Amino acid sequence: QALTRARFVAGDTDVGRGFDAIREEILRQPRDRAKLKEEVLAMRQKMIDANASDAETVARGEFDIKQDPGGIIDVEFIIQYLVLGHAHEHPELTGNLGTLAPLGIAARLGLIPAALAEPVQNAYRDYRRLQHAKRLNGSPKSRVARETVAERIAAVRALWEEVFKG
Repeated sequence: QALTRARFVAGDTDVGRGFDAIREEILRQPRDRAKLKEEVLAMRQKMIDANASDAETVARGEFDIKQDPGGIIDVEFIIQYLVLGHAHEHPELTGNLGTLAPLGIAARLGLIPAALAEPVQNAYRDYRRLQHAKRLNGSPKSRVARETVAERIAAVRALWEEVFKG
């Protein structure tokens, strides 16, 4: 999954081209999507278990925009699954286009419903803005009132269900 986000950013251009070629070759390998889905879901569950919000946080109606289901990590896992599961048929998913571009590409290719892609892209952008604001204000956690991001959570959860159902 980490390789979906890896990018060559500085150094010898020949090394960079070599890295990019190896990265694309690995990402474009055919994978058993059912097994990949199991592995992604298992990894996500481990992260949820390790970072579960405490009862006090839940009682206050807070949402961790990075860790909680419906947040940043869910968006990133959806994208990683789409790239790893479909890049062998759709190499355009492997381009160095930023975090969210694969969602738009996946929608254009019919891998996910177009009506779900844009709301999730917007949710991710909003989450990142909120996360940056929290960090700039010295907050160690990225928690916000759940009701302020309820629509974003719902959009991410809808795409999660669509991608990982059954």
